[in-house]
Amino acid sequence: MPALIPEEQLPLELTPFQAVEAAYPGELARIFDALSSGLSVLVEAEKELTPYIYKCLRDRLKKEGRQFLYLDGRPISDLPAIPMGSSLVQTIVFLLREAVRGAVAEKVVVLPHLDLLTTSVGGLTSEAREVIPLMYENPELKFLAFKDPSFPLPKVIENVFPRREVLMGVPRDRLGQLVTQRESRKLSADKGLKPYALYKQISGANAVRLRRLLSTLTGEDYPLDPKPAYSLLRAGTLVGALQVPEVDLQKDIGGYARVKDRIQKEILDVLQVKDGLVDDAQIKRVEGLIPRGMIFWGPPGTGKTLFAKAMAHALGAAVTVVSGPELKSKWVGESEDNLRQVFMRARQAAPAIIVFDELDSFATSRGTYTGSGVEHSMVNQLLTEMDGFRKDELVFVVGTTNFVESLDAALLRPGRFEFHLHIPYPGEDDRRAILKIYAERLGLNFSERALEYAVRRTGDPVEGQNVRFSGDHLQALCRTLARMRLREKRTDVTDLVDVERALTEFVDRATLTPAEEHVVATHEAGHAVVALFCAHAPAIERISIRGDLSGSLGFVRYSDPVNRYVTTRAQLLDNICTLYGGREAELLLLEDLSIGSSADVQRATDVARALVEQFGMGGENVGVRHIEISRQAPAPSETLKARIETAALDILERERRRAKDILATHKGLVETLRDLLLEKKVLDREALQHLLPQTENKKR
Repeated sequence: MPALIPEEQLPLELTPFQAVEAAYPGELARIFDALSSGLSVLVEAEKELTPYIYKCLRDRLKKEGRQFLYLDGRPISDLPAIPMGSSLVQTIVFLLREAVRGAVAEKVVVLPHLDLLTTSVGGLTSEAREVIPLMYENPELKFLAFKDPSFPLPKVIENVFPRREVLMGVPRDRLGQLVTQRESRKLSADKGLKPYALYKQISGANAVRLRRLLSTLTGEDYPLDPKPAYSLLRAGTLVGALQVPEVDLQKDIGGYARVKDRIQKEILDVLQVKDGLVDDAQIKRVEGLIPRGMIFWGPPGTGKTLFAKAMAHALGAAVTVVSGPELKSKWVGESEDNLRQVFMRARQAAPAIIVFDELDSFATSRGTYTGSGVEHSMVNQLLTEMDGFRKDELVFVVGTTNFVESLDAALLRPGRFEFHLHIPYPGEDDRRAILKIYAERLGLNFSERALEYAVRRTGDPVEGQNVRFSGDHLQALCRTLARMRLREKRTDVTDLVDVERALTEFVDRATLTPAEEHVVATHEAGHAVVALFCAHAPAIERISIRGDLSGSLGFVRYSDPVNRYVTTRAQLLDNICTLYGGREAELLLLEDLSIGSSADVQRATDVARALVEQFGMGGENVGVRHIEISRQAPAPSETLKARIETAALDILERERRRAKDILATHKGLVETLRDLLLEKKVLDREALQHLLPQTENKKR
């Protein structure tokens, strides 16, 4: 198909019947051949196509002397009168009964509303139970039946039809026969039709709807900018609440350079290459490379759905976001029907992206279901719908999940959800970019100092919770600041104090007595001082005794290590030493111990055991080897167990003594830091640098 079809090659006028003939010549020919051969045919098409398809087939078959009985509920002269008070379905059943038992050998019985004989979830109505034996009663009878793609049919009825044709959208290579010369002049400054550009806007519209949309085009001929005309067509293809989102991948989403780069290179750039091709074979080859199913996985609130919407914006695609749990129903068959309806609406509005939020709610590995078993049927229905895509049909499916490892393996194989994209919690640069976007939208007027503080501060877990800051949390922070500024009628800059206030003002905390605060401050000061004098411990970002973390009265937060993927023995030993810092500070300054150090001792013990058992760093008595201690592995000998315990205990005791010595040497510093914590409650990196400039600089 050429990139530009000359205007003179386009038709001057088109009726809807001519459009149907031009759009589906192959399908109509196959239906005609089947009926001529005495085979019944089931046509799956939207309702508005049914009368046009029927007329096209009737005109062809009349030339062979064939006759039709069109059973749409209206009286037929050859059949008895319809009983009074009958519903539409009862009328159709009555007419069908009379037709089947009459002399209809040379007639084709047409059922334009076959799907009315079932419920919306594929179950049999009482009328349908009567229809089934009627359809099987006369084997010489030929049926031409129509059903809407959004309604299922029971297998027992489908089996009546040895042939089945599906008419969805319009084939791309038929556009040259479906656009008139007058309409092409509204779509391009060139004298002709650009079929690939048009197809991107209307690929889901059937021939009748396409003709209706094209006939509404107005405006100047040969416009320099055809976008308004294309936008008008695109708006007409959107069904229900579907819309093309206004989310720009680069402008509206902050940070996440790696995620954006992968979407751009593997999806958007490939589609852009396809748009520039003119050879049909090359286009089909490129279309085969585009993944139709994608998994966006990562923690909650990191923007998985937002990235899908940004991708849709770049493609000019409509988006429908479907919650996995909302699809489920207690009624048999209704969950699968909900899925079918979702795909039907997306195909009608193509190009489109279906986003299944919380895909794992129904698509977990088969055999792990704990519910009614409907999930198994939903997975099968999802696979059926995805396998039914045409190559040139621009419908994409994005599944978002927090637990990608739990998804059914059948979904993850190539050809289905083959494109997997991890969207993690935002890093420092990501948080800075996200905060800048929201600050600009909400008019926060961040000072540079406040912005950098917000970036560092949101590296901590969320106040009162044990989760990291996501994009949603950053938006909530900025909205809190905006409400604060609105209440106080402020137009000045947002400073560091405002950020801290927005983060902590309404957090519920444990109220400590002065004596309890003294213990917590001593404990955290001990951790910090030991860390300052351990060469391989990370730098300190923040110390708090306000109980900011869920279940914690105080904490020391360290910066991310420079090397994230290589951990050395020296780092692990310094980690153990630092963990003992709180406990040893309590002994040094309070001459007593609180149970707050129990978690530290447990973590230190776990690290020491890992050094001995897993990493081969237990010393000569144990040897350089991996020791498997589990229910599945053979139990080690009592001698080896004793050596393991001794090696781990030696490591723990050595590091505990080192922590004790550091604190004894720098007792005055521990007391100063403790007193400052009691006064300020929170110390950040800047405060520590003023207090300990030489130590901090050495650590960095």
